[in-house]
Amino acid sequence: MAEEKPATMDGAPKTEAELRRALTPEQYRVTQQHGTERPFTHPYNTEKRDGTFACVVCGEPLFTSQAKFDSGSGWPSFYQPAGDAVVSEVEDFSHLMRRTEVRCARCEAHLGHVFPDGPQPTGQRYCINGAALKFEKKD
Repeated sequence: MAEEKPATMDGAPKTEAELRRALTPEQYRVTQQHGTERPFTHPYNTEKRDGTFACVVCGEPLFTSQAKFDSGSGWPSFYQPAGDAVVSEVEDFSHLMRRTEVRCARCEAHLGHVFPDGPQPTGQRYCINGAALKFEKKD
């Protein structure tokens, strides 16, 4: 497991205690301890309204509903982030696999993983834990 670093919200570092108060236990486990929610359990997997999916920790807009697709994986999937520098990618060798972990570039919260088997135009599948996201419906 990757080394735990304090996340930031609104640009200010937050302690573990502050993060535990701000997040549900599942959100904390996923974003701060690099956890994974069970597939097909989060409502964002089937969310179809127009809007933006932001980081649940810091509020950074990460993905749009226009880039969302049904991958059949059981997790919300997107073919590209909302901007060029909103997510970071880190090699992940956990679980005896080589994968690419996706984190929020602003606060380093664990979001999920990216795979090279998504639809065009990018060919990428950002497989993201719903617990790491906050949906903001477009008015």
